[in-house]
Amino acid sequence: MTKLWGGRFQKSAEAWVDEFGASIGFDQQLVLEDLEGSVAHVTMLGATGILPVADVEAILGGLAQLKEKAIAGELEFSVANEDIHLNLEKMLIDLIGPVGGKLHTGRSRNDQVATDMHLFLKKRVQEAIDLIVTFQQTLVEKAQEHIETIAPGYTHLQRAQPISFAHHLMAYFWMLERDKQRFTESIKRIDILPLGAGAMAGTTFPIDRLKSAELLGFSEVYANSMDAVSDRDFIVEFLSNASLLMAHLSRFAEEIIIWSTDEFKFIELDDAFSTGSSIMPQKKNPDMAELIRGKTGRVYGNLMGLLTVLKGTPLTYNKDMQEDKEGMFDTVHTILGSLKIFEGMIRTMTVNTERLHQAVHADFSNATELADYLATKGMPFREAHEVTGKLVFTCIQKGIYLLNLPLEEMQQESALIEADIYDVLAPEVAVRRRHSLGGTGFEQVKIQIDKAKACLVKH
Repeated sequence: MTKLWGGRFQKSAEAWVDEFGASIGFDQQLVLEDLEGSVAHVTMLGATGILPVADVEAILGGLAQLKEKAIAGELEFSVANEDIHLNLEKMLIDLIGPVGGKLHTGRSRNDQVATDMHLFLKKRVQEAIDLIVTFQQTLVEKAQEHIETIAPGYTHLQRAQPISFAHHLMAYFWMLERDKQRFTESIKRIDILPLGAGAMAGTTFPIDRLKSAELLGFSEVYANSMDAVSDRDFIVEFLSNASLLMAHLSRFAEEIIIWSTDEFKFIELDDAFSTGSSIMPQKKNPDMAELIRGKTGRVYGNLMGLLTVLKGTPLTYNKDMQEDKEGMFDTVHTILGSLKIFEGMIRTMTVNTERLHQAVHADFSNATELADYLATKGMPFREAHEVTGKLVFTCIQKGIYLLNLPLEEMQQESALIEADIYDVLAPEVAVRRRHSLGGTGFEQVKIQIDKAKACLVKH
């Protein structure tokens, strides 16, 4: 089969070599973006007089037919035509005749593929932002239901201090807010058009790159044609942002997995986001949370893969850059799916408030309250810390907790301790009193939720 670029060649590659070098197996996902770029390009060629009106109309008619077939899933791609660009060009020529070959006037596959990926990521990053916002809304709604639900807070996965369960959920809201900001800020670097850079040096045709940018909705064009065709920073940045997003989702997934165990029983996941065991009838596994935690690794891998591909490539385009797409497609699919799953998982989960109540009344997470109590009475905090530690040790020996320790035994360690200590040690009081800005106190959590709602309104 004659290649569209084959004029200089006297010998065809063997079929397995063609198959190894072809990208159509994955870059066909760019079919709509490639057609969109071609429509803008040929429209510009007509507007500048580079192509006559009749040719432009014929090409636009053919591209419209190809788009209809693409949407209907009726296009058949061939490895022999290597990639999405040559496949579509061959289809166009077959459809409307030799005039279809004029579409490639003034452009190269180098600037064409870069344009496709800019178009693709602009759309998908916005989808990710929209899904993040939906997830944030769900977190706010769930948090509002549990402002006064007391839960154990942890450091080192050891009981630390009692907190509002809403406060814990809202921590992930703010992680997602930073993710949203990073994706939003990255759009301005995706929103640069490479079309018109040609293979790497521009073109002798009197093209109008600004017209192409206007037609495709880009805010600016690359100032340097060599940079235009070789830049993959925008993909690396996307993969980096996606990696941070997945890190946040993975941390949340780990907590969901822990909270849903029999040992914790803080939550129960909806059946729609759980699976059973093929051998153990009693099992209800948090498989979706585990899968998201696992998929984080592949997103990290995609980032490292592209960084490694790019680190030794000289300017400008190199065949190595064909390896920029599969990881990008995979990451897009992974983060969009993970966000949808996680939002549904949190929206439908049941919070076991009674179990949380029992948990905070059966630990020493209120010990800091006693140390603070002594410090407010004038005892240096370091001494207060030691006194409290001794009383905790006494409780451990007796198999009780601070709220169960008689007042006289507390006073043996410090006469500053009075009967009001039992009110101070109550988990509900301990949480309510932590009203420093950004703290877990109920009023502060309400302020935080209001601030979060304002962020969502701005979006």
